[in-house]
Amino acid sequence: MRQILLLFVFVLAARWLVKTMRAAQTQAAMRGAGRADAPRSGAAGTGSARSQPRAEPRQLAEPMVRCAACGVHAPKSDSILAGAQYFCSAEHARRYAARTGGREGR
Repeated sequence: MRQILLLFVFVLAARWLVKTMRAAQTQAAMRGAGRADAPRSGAAGTGSARSQPRAEPRQLAEPMVRCAACGVHAPKSDSILAGAQYFCSAEHARRYAARTGGREGR
């Protein structure tokens, strides 16, 4: 029983160590990307810092809306708003309006 407990503690410690090391590597890479104009040592690193474009800030994902006719999710900027409903195409908006008799909501 004691051996199983020791093995469990060892596995948890190993996972924590791997997770910490990966986070440190990611942070080091992010800091290194921020200093693209700093000179690098070694023959392979000379001039390569200037050839890489700087990382642009992350943009938020575009919201997705569900088509009221078929249920497909489409980007909000590409969808068509008719009444209070979103549609993936103009054809679906026309068919939905014809099926409901032009009634809005319930």
